[in-house]
Formats: sequence, C-alpha cells, structure tokens
Amino acid sequence: MWGDIIIAFLLAFITAFMITPKTIKLAKKLGAVDSPKDERRVNKVVMPRLGGVAVVLGFLVAIVYLIISLTLENQLNLSDGNYHFKMIGFFVGMMIIVVTCFVDDVKGLGAITKLIAQILAACVVVVSGIRINILNIEFFKQFSDSVNFLNTLSTIITIGWIVGLTNAINLIDGLDGLSSGISIISCVSLLVVFILSGSPAISILIITALIGALVGFLPYNINPAKTFIGDTGSNFLGYTLGVVSIIGVAKTYTALVVVLPIIILGLPIFDTVFAIIRRIVKSKSLKGIMKPDAGHLHHKLLRHGFTQKESVLILYCISASLGMFAIILLESGIWKALSFLLIVIAVFALGYKEVFGELKEDTKEK
Repeated sequence: MWGDIIIAFLLAFITAFMITPKTIKLAKKLGAVDSPKDERRVNKVVMPRLGGVAVVLGFLVAIVYLIISLTLENQLNLSDGNYHFKMIGFFVGMMIIVVTCFVDDVKGLGAITKLIAQILAACVVVVSGIRINILNIEFFKQFSDSVNFLNTLSTIITIGWIVGLTNAINLIDGLDGLSSGISIISCVSLLVVFILSGSPAISILIITALIGALVGFLPYNINPAKTFIGDTGSNFLGYTLGVVSIIGVAKTYTALVVVLPIIILGLPIFDTVFAIIRRIVKSKSLKGIMKPDAGHLHHKLLRHGFTQKESVLILYCISASLGMFAIILLESGIWKALSFLLIVIAVFALGYKEVFGELKEDTKEK
C-alpha cells in the first residue's frame, strides 16, 4: 500500500509541476486572467488563473493510473462496497464542476449558475451511493423507525456538506498560495486520520493524489505568484475534499470520526459561515450571500498590517493546529488534544509580535 501511496503522490506531483507553465500560456491566450479591479483583490498585476487545470490533470493521471493498475493486479476490488458506481458518480460530478468553472474562469458565469452546477454535482454523488449515512451513527440509531426521514435528512446533509465545502475553499482563495497551502495541510491531516481509522484504500489514494497535485502546483502559486488556481481549481479542491471525507469515514461511522473532517477543515468552514452571516446582516437579505466582500480572514489580517506572506503563514499555522488537534483527538482523546491546542495558542500569543516583527523588518530591508 505504501508503494501505491508514493506512486499516487509522485505521478500527481510531476504532472501538475510540468503542466502548470502550459496553463499559464493557455490562460493568457484565452484571456483567463485576474485583474486587480476592486478592493477584494490583492494582486497588483494581471494574473493567469487556470492553474487549477494542472491540479486536476495531475490528480486524474495519478488516480486513474492506480485504479486501472491495481484492478488489473487484483489489489483493488471496486465491486466491494459498490465503489465502481461511487467512483463513476465522483468523476461525473467532478467533470460538472471542472467544466462549469473552466468556462467561468475564461468567460465569466453568474454565482447562481455555478451554485446550480455544484448542487447538480453533489446530487450525482449522492445518487451514486456516496452519502453521510447518519443511520450508522449511534445517536441516530434510536430513531431507526423513521428510516425514510433519516435517509432524506442524510441526502440533504451530504449535498449541503459537498456544496458548502466547495464554496468554502473557493472563498478562502484570496492570497497567493492560501487555498492550495491550506488544502495541502488539510489533506495531510485527513490522510493520517484515514490511515489510523482503517479507511477504504480508494480514499487514501484519492487524498494522496490530491496532495501530490497541490505540491506540484504550489511553487507557481506561492507569493509572489506566477499563476492563480482559479475557480476551476478551488471548486475542484472543495468538491474533492467534500467527497473524499465522506468516503474516508464510511467504514468507521462514529460521532467522533464524522466530526474530525469538520475540525480539520475548520478554517475555511469558519470563514464561510461568518461570511454568510456578515453578508446577510449587511444586506438585510438572503440575496446578499451572493455579493462578494472584503471581510474574510485574510482581508482582516492584511488590514491589521500583516503582509501577504505573514497572513498566509498565520492561516497555515491555524490550519495545521486544527489538523493536529483532530489527529490527537482520534489517537489520545479530548484532554490531550485540548492541552495541545492551549499550549499552541499560548506560545503563539507569547511570540508572534517578535516573529512577525522580524519578518516585517526583513521585508523593509529587501
């Protein structure tokens, strides 16, 4: 299995790393560029935004190769658990997301159109058999006489989770290397959780291929960026993280294991929830949810005087801390996890002024 994990990472990494420069040329040719036209955008120059295409291709090359080779070697049986149908649903939903967002990156689409595509993709996933089966969670077993209601609730929660996370990763994509870096940290945390909890092999391969593709893309996206991941990439990341987090906990449905992906992905989820509340309060209408603003966490950090690099580093640290909290919670329980988090917070509060003060001085000198 470890050999296949390495193959998944390397194939995705090499493909994404080699293809990204071609997506930069393609973006310029198609006019898929991001211009600094409002206060939400922090880039000062026109930036290509089709980097997500390289991430998608890197992921696909790795995962399709491994599914075919492992199936031929009888090391992977997708019929077990109906994963052949589930994978078809996953790939069809992925294509809906990628094609829609590619058109958006090149031509521009309305928020409602993209939302409809996200919901359609999530529905395809649910129909294929991938869902958060709340009937397997201990708390809901006492309501087993209301199976139809719980199945309907399960469907709604699954669609909401996939669509919500798709938008969460998209909304946090506001600084060089932010969404891709946080996704890498979240993926590594999920990979550890999957391995520790005995998750299906296919979920481990999917998350590893995603890590490889993102690591291959990140050198072009880290500040100062040469390209953006675009809606194609950010929506693909959110969608894939949403689906694989469901597949990964399918074997060990407990309240704790189901909560772990929420903790690991807590930063983009938190940012999105507050964005929704903020926009509704500001506009005094549900329609306000669709109106972009400059109130996200990364915008607040910039307004507090942090540079792009400092803001990204702070958010990386928060995401990594949440990931470690989830892993320790799974392995050692709540008290050790809480004590770890409290120590991290205390140390960060004690030393962040000196650390970031030095970074600012270095920046001024350069």
